[in-house]
Order: sequence, then structure tokens, then C-alpha cells
Amino acid sequence: MAEITAHHGLFKDTNLHVDDTGGPGRPVVLIHGWPLSGESWKLQVPALAAAGHRVITYDRRGFGRSDKPRGGYEYDTLAEDLHHLLTQLELTDVVLVGFSMGGGEVARYVARYGQERLRGVVFASAVPPYLARTDDNPEGPLPAEKAEELAAGLRDDESTFYDTFVTDFFSVDGELKVTQEQWREARALCDEADPRAALGCLAAWAGTDFRGDLPAITVPTLVIHGDSDATVPYEGSGERVHAAIPGSEAHVVAGGPHGVNVSHAEEWNRVVLEFLAR
Repeated sequence: MAEITAHHGLFKDTNLHVDDTGGPGRPVVLIHGWPLSGESWKLQVPALAAAGHRVITYDRRGFGRSDKPRGGYEYDTLAEDLHHLLTQLELTDVVLVGFSMGGGEVARYVARYGQERLRGVVFASAVPPYLARTDDNPEGPLPAEKAEELAAGLRDDESTFYDTFVTDFFSVDGELKVTQEQWREARALCDEADPRAALGCLAAWAGTDFRGDLPAITVPTLVIHGDSDATVPYEGSGERVHAAIPGSEAHVVAGGPHGVNVSHAEEWNRVVLEFLAR
């Protein structure tokens, strides 16, 4: 892996841990899923850097090595954090890659701050347009009772909840699609999450409506998703994002679980690199 420079003290009230490979290549900002951290991109950073990109990962507030404030775990603030990162590092011609929860930050960032700094966006196993199943969103794959069950499980027995969540994250029809070591690495990242942040962000990704944000996206867009994602099913998320953004590309990974960037890393990296090269 290329040498990483960690940036601290970039933000007015919350310090985010940022890893930056540096270099003159087009910047690619990788936004991690819940409840992990920037370390979850370990199979992507070397491949992207080897292709000449400047690769930047960061830990969302409340997770990993970032500060863990009492609040700010809704998408307007999370998008503001991303905005500060791009401005403080003076990044332009950027491709934003949002995995799972991180896809929400991509959508909300564009809606609030525009596309002046962007070259393109990638929605990877991402939660938009709107996971909650409501009267006006019957295609939403997450019924209210399931969202409540998730929150209750996290509050009542965090360790057991994360064991099950990470297993489902990487499984298809009950079969784990990653190694035990990869499972343990992801599970360990969950323990770095602040409980308040984990609950706040769960509510955010489970209940935020991005349908009004997606029309603002006109830069080149890639949707990449596993066809066997049980956490964020493609039909209720990625397929709808692809339909909502004219000219977007979609790549569906056969047999891919939610954590498809780990289970099918070679295919995932190839498809994203081909998109970046266009």
C-alpha cells in the first residue's frame, strides 16, 4: 500500500480521521458503510492507488478513529462533514464512492453543495433512494417493524447484534462469502463505533428519503450492487437509483452479498476502475 498521510484537525468542532495516499492523480473519496470505518476499504485502496488515483478514506464521525460527539448523526450534518473534507483538502475533479450508508452522503452532498468539485459518483450497495416502506414508498424494502427490531437489538445486546449483522452482511442464503479472517476484521471495526453514533446513524440510513436529492445528480454515475444483498436489496435500492439518474450505469454482481467489495473484490475493483477511466 502507498504511504498514508493522516490528516487531523480539519474541522471546526469534530476531528475526522482521514487517510490520504496523496499524489497528483484524480482523487477518489471512499465513504464507508455502517457501522464500520475507513479501514473497510483495505482491498480497494491499493488497487485504486496502483491505477494512479489519489485515494482518500475517512472515518465517519462517531466511528473508527474519528471524534465521537454527542450528535450530528443525520445526513445533513454528515454531508457537511464531507463538504468540509473536500474544501479543506482543496479537492476537485473528485469521484465520490459511497458504500451502503455512504451512498446517502453522496446523494445529500450533491443536493446541498452541487457538483462543482465532482467528476462522478458511485453508489455501491447503497441505501438510496429510500429504504423505509411507507404509504408513498411501497417499494421500500425496510418495514417499520424491522427497523424497530434492528434498533432494539442494537440497544439490548450490542455484541450479539453485531455478530449477526456482520454475518448477514457477508452471507448469501446463509452461506458466508468471505473468509473467517475477513469476518473478524469487519466485526472488530463494529466495536470502534460509539453506541450513540451507531443508533443515530441506523435511524438515519433506515429512515432518510433521498428521492428528492437524486435529480440533482447529472455527473457520470455508476451503481454497483450484489444481486443477493439481503441487507440492502438491489431491487429496492440500486435498481431504483439507476432508474432515477438518466445515463447512469449499473453493474450487478452475481452471487454478491451486501459486502460485495470484500467478497468479490477483484470484480468490484475492475468495474469501478473501468468507470473511473472513462
